[in-house]
Amino acid sequence: MAMTNNALMDSAHMARALEIAERGRFTAKPNPVVGCLIVKGSTVIAEGWHERAGCAHAEVNALQAAGEAAHDAQAVVTLEPCSHTGRTGPCVEALISAGIVRVAAAMLDPNPAVAGKGFQRLREAGMEVIVGVEGKRAAALNPGFIQRMQTGRPRVRVKLAASMDGRTAASDGSSQWISCEASREDVHRLRAGSCAVVTGMGTVNADNPRLNARLTESIVQPLRVIIDSKGQLGSKAALFDVDGSVLVASAGPRRDKSDAFDSRTESITLPDRSGRVDLVALIDELGRRRCNEVLIEAGAGLAGAFAAAGLIDELLIYLAPDLLGSGGRGMFALPEVVSLEHRLRFEINQVKQLGRDLRVSLRAERREA
Repeated sequence: MAMTNNALMDSAHMARALEIAERGRFTAKPNPVVGCLIVKGSTVIAEGWHERAGCAHAEVNALQAAGEAAHDAQAVVTLEPCSHTGRTGPCVEALISAGIVRVAAAMLDPNPAVAGKGFQRLREAGMEVIVGVEGKRAAALNPGFIQRMQTGRPRVRVKLAASMDGRTAASDGSSQWISCEASREDVHRLRAGSCAVVTGMGTVNADNPRLNARLTESIVQPLRVIIDSKGQLGSKAALFDVDGSVLVASAGPRRDKSDAFDSRTESITLPDRSGRVDLVALIDELGRRRCNEVLIEAGAGLAGAFAAAGLIDELLIYLAPDLLGSGGRGMFALPEVVSLEHRLRFEINQVKQLGRDLRVSLRAERREA
């Protein structure tokens, strides 16, 4: 069936709203990225996006930019307008007060505090409400937020850099740099879009990483999470040399209690039965801390532990067109897989060339219970 003129216009405007929503990718977390247009017919009067948690939402920014011209106009928004008061007032009331007569939205807000209540309030005020315009594209903007609202857990992505024969380091342990500069810049963008970046003590001891996002754009830095089962992390690690909060997850007390962390660092104890950090409990805790996207940057041991626990939603593997041979270190330390039926299955989502490397995105196959 052919689309009506209104539907075609809604779709075209929504494409622009989705585009400007991306401007909040590195700063809006833990809130979703949202874009909004104020339009009359084919004319866009104003645009707005959600820039930072605690600041005005996309609808309010667009309405402020439109001013009195918003009266009798339409709003095109990538997510259901909120109907509750958090750190900011409800967007539905702002739309009603401004005299908006029609709202075209991409999708329902999965947040139970909203979840249809915003649309209901708009309709009660006599407004025409259309839902589902470019809904799949809108959902793809905020997969971690949607997953956390639906399950309580963030989306977990594991990033690895390897040679074409699956080696993350040479036999002498050297690994910097397997991936090219374009891949490393892409990783900084991954960090910038993540609420938390997680690594283990093996990586801290081998690479002494800072784990922050280093870009020229405005960024809300991710929480750096160190899995330190044996309480070995010292305050002289490079991650303490840069701004940003640090969470240390341990299975027991620190060995050297005199080596105190600074005020930016919090320690939690999450032991499992084997005396290691309980990874399931850690991911649940990050969900409670409103983390939407969690990026794991770790060695074979921790990457394998997340895989064995069934916690990986997506693998991001940066493959360099090199060979490191059988003596090189592998990507995952996993229990023996006796037969193919017990393999951990993923499906290829995307393959993209970055410089001389390939970035392969794989999504975990979820078997029905």
